Amino acid sequence: MKRLISAALAIAALLSFASAALAAAPIKIGALFAVTGPASFLGEPERNAAQMVVDEINKAGGIKGRKLELIVYDTGGDATKAVQLANKLIKNDNVVAIVGPSTTGDTMAVIPVVEKAHIPMVSCSAGIKITEPVKKYVFKTAQNDTLAVARIYEQLKKEHKSKVAILTVSDSFGSSGREQLKGQASHYGIEIVADDTYGPKDTDMTAQLTKIRGSKAQAVICWGTNPGPAVIARNAKQLGLTLPLYMSHGVSSKKFIDLAGDAAEGIRLPSGKVLVADLLPKSDKQKASLLAFVKDYQRHYRAEGDHFGGHAWDAVMLLKGAIERGGDTPDGIRNQLEATHGFAGIGGVFSYSSHDHAGLTKDAFVLVEVKKKDWALVK
Repeated sequence: MKRLISAALAIAALLSFASAALAAAPIKIGALFAVTGPASFLGEPERNAAQMVVDEINKAGGIKGRKLELIVYDTGGDATKAVQLANKLIKNDNVVAIVGPSTTGDTMAVIPVVEKAHIPMVSCSAGIKITEPVKKYVFKTAQNDTLAVARIYEQLKKEHKSKVAILTVSDSFGSSGREQLKGQASHYGIEIVADDTYGPKDTDMTAQLTKIRGSKAQAVICWGTNPGPAVIARNAKQLGLTLPLYMSHGVSSKKFIDLAGDAAEGIRLPSGKVLVADLLPKSDKQKASLLAFVKDYQRHYRAEGDHFGGHAWDAVMLLKGAIERGGDTPDGIRNQLEATHGFAGIGGVFSYSSHDHAGLTKDAFVLVEVKKKDWALVK
């Protein structure tokens, strides 16, 4: 009898230990970032910010006593590779959610994978087609190009400039921006008098800018991500082009200023508020989060926290809130992401819904200008 009791107690203890170990198992979050390749200026700060915030969450005790495990893969900005790695995260690593990818092209390629697997994904890319129309398991943190275009056009209208030239990169991000630039123009009384494109790997856009110089344009809007826009800025300076030059939010980091050099002076673009966090009024709902992010990133990486790293910070924090409220199942996370309201992050104040998986308004953008190799707020 004593042996039976002892055996029963041993089994009970073993089961209790196994149960405790299972309860303490980490919550696996996947991440797809373009850490290397042409889009590394996006993916590297995104990876850094995601790991930074996961480490801080774990240091504070995790989520309801469980640690987060961030599994990061480098897509290199290759859509085919992104699909392969998404499948690996889902089938081999058993993640409950995915942060990223970094680019619109990678994200669009991965969407069918996560939708089929019912795994929530919070993209760090800007293209409007990522969330319009709404996909059940796909959300995003980067501000829509729709909102960015509106911010530029509002400024041009304010300055009574009605004729513009657009120069867009021939990739997913550029095509989406071009569509919005053309689609919204009439609403703001804008006439597009020159419309040209350039390739992602082009190293000289003098020919396109020469055509624009011969048009009746009162301003030029370039839509792309580095390094192309920096090349355009330098080419414009070399040509002596004096028209106001606007860029997209795709270059809103110090990297653009470094690449463009003196040619960056005076260039304007819509950006998330993180670039000018210290200039915001105390009443701004994001200011506390922005300043904390900038300080933390500087402490961890001895570099300025930027707009792009902020996309990943927001994605992880949004997932944290969803897991706290709805548990760690993919559907529970998805449902609570969609129920998120009034989360003051780095990219803006997020409020998702069943008909809006982007979650931001045009208030997420401010207009900034390069002055003396730094960002200034355009008032």
